[in-house]
Formats: sequence, C-alpha cells, structure tokens
Amino acid sequence: MNTKTQELTRAELEIMQILWRLEKGFVNDILEAMPAPKLAYNTVSTIVRILEKKGFVEHRAYGKSHEYYPLILREEYTSRFMTGVLNSFFGGSIGNMVSFLSHDKGITVSEADEIIKMLQNKK
Repeated sequence: MNTKTQELTRAELEIMQILWRLEKGFVNDILEAMPAPKLAYNTVSTIVRILEKKGFVEHRAYGKSHEYYPLILREEYTSRFMTGVLNSFFGGSIGNMVSFLSHDKGITVSEADEIIKMLQNKK
C-alpha cells in the first residue's frame, strides 16, 4: 500500500509513536511501553498487522514471534500529515494556519518570536 496517501487512526498513531521511540519491538514490547490503560494483546497485535498492510511497518520472523519495525520515519509522516492539514484546511497558506492557531490557541508573543526566528533561519 502507499503510505503517502494514508492517514493513521488514533490507535495506529499511538503504536507508531511507540515503535518510532523503540525503533523495533515485539507486541509485548509495545504493550510494555504503552501508558495505562493498556490495550489488550490481541488488539495491539491486530493494529500492528493493519499497520503492516498499510506499509508503515514490517517484521522479522523469529519462529512464531514477529519483531516489528517502522518503515517510515516520524518526521516523514509528520511532514505528509501537516502538509495535508495545511492544504485541506488552510488552502496551503501557512499565514492562514498561523492566524488560526493564534486565535484558537492564543500564541504568545514569545512563541510568535520563535516562529519568526525559525522562518528567518530557513532563508
């Protein structure tokens, strides 16, 4: 499947966050790294297999056990996701997005200064 057009569900994203942090792991490793309340083993196993079908993870087999690892970097997924948000909700305008965030989330002057510094450093 093509990860470029796929978005993760909340549960899939939670598991991907863990795999990105661990770099690889068995279902038990993922469960151990989850905050309480933890999902059931079978639920995590099913979600990981869905992520594999979607092309986000792969596995190495050790007998009947599978060790899973991400196929996409966190930064790559974040970039694709945020570009989708930018285009879908803000007409591709970063200015519109920042304006929305400043009104909705109340960006402070110091945060605005940080944004300006980041933009200046990109030049």
